[in-house]
Amino acid sequence: MASGRRSKPSGPPALRTVGGGKAAPAKGVSARAERNERGKRVQFDLETWHAIDLLSRDSMKTFQELADEAFRDLLRKHGRPVDLKDALKKSLKQSGGPEPVPKGKGRTPPRT
Repeated sequence: MASGRRSKPSGPPALRTVGGGKAAPAKGVSARAERNERGKRVQFDLETWHAIDLLSRDSMKTFQELADEAFRDLLRKHGRPVDLKDALKKSLKQSGGPEPVPKGKGRTPPRT
């Protein structure tokens, strides 16, 4: 038998309030981590928002995780470095320096 109480449908995930180009402090975030974050307000049409919200639920990722992944992919698509390591590799290639040797390769084999 169903009870008379109805569950309230969940709305879109709560977004942090952003002002002046910096994200408002989130609960449980240290001041050090907060200084390394920047925020920007974006708007989606309702259809896009629902698709992103559904993807978020299906993949069990937060909106922030999906946004981080999307912007990393966008930077790679346009040949921009994503982090310091990528920037250093790109700089080394442009300067004509030696190719970086992946870990585990290029080492001398152990003597037997």
